[in-house]
Amino acid sequence: MTFDARVTLARPDLADQRLEGLVAAERYAPSRAMVCAVPAAAIRAGAARDAEQWDQLLFGEVFRVLEEKDGFAWGQAARDGYVGFVETSSLTPRAPLPTHTVGAIRTYAFSKPDIKSRPEGLYSLNSLVTIEAREGRFAKGLGTGWFVEAHLTPIGRGEKDYVSVAERFLGAPYQWGGRESLGLDCSGLVQQALYACQRACPRDTDMQRAFFPEIAETDRRRGDLVFWKGHVAILLDPDTILHANAHHMATAIEPLSEAISRIEAAGVGAPLGYRRV
Repeated sequence: MTFDARVTLARPDLADQRLEGLVAAERYAPSRAMVCAVPAAAIRAGAARDAEQWDQLLFGEVFRVLEEKDGFAWGQAARDGYVGFVETSSLTPRAPLPTHTVGAIRTYAFSKPDIKSRPEGLYSLNSLVTIEAREGRFAKGLGTGWFVEAHLTPIGRGEKDYVSVAERFLGAPYQWGGRESLGLDCSGLVQQALYACQRACPRDTDMQRAFFPEIAETDRRRGDLVFWKGHVAILLDPDTILHANAHHMATAIEPLSEAISRIEAAGVGAPLGYRRV
């Protein structure tokens, strides 16, 4: 049996106890659920602040920790399964279950139920919040501050049109491995827009291409995905795409034909195909 190392909490010397008998390791240990306690935390390739960012945790997301060493925790994100290193200072013991998600593209939490009070942090779409108090139009999140409650969405209630959600990221800077509204990558854009609609979506482009059913190029329509090697874009209509990309260094809209020509000229090649969400 072959396992994808990106989403398997195992290495030759140590593996999650739940994988015993499935993967080979010198020893197995139970993982411990912790929660992201900052607006966004990098999941990195190594235990160093300058190690490549592979993914991100958003506030309130669970990270299952298997090892802590030198200020970093090695473990697995519960929401999309990615394995890597997170600074332990960004994590806290698991809190009560979330009651709401952030429904706005991004929103402040304030020190008091007053928009003139000090901002406590800027939280991105799909962050997970546990409401513990209310006052007027404000709701206090556990470990955060006071949100304008209209910017929160109760757990179990989501958006209907994932493409419209993705369009709200227009202009957001490109960030390799990013999932936050302040910066994200191509597959992060697709994933976050679908999460807001309570839809499952893997993290990386190759995973997404394998996850969604293939369609004919001539059948493409709004909401379909077009894939290249290492890249994905969302069709706004049969001839126009929205994508977070390193060419514009932003989430941008452009004609599909222009993107195909530019990406092929860069040596990446033609599109690998189209998929329906």
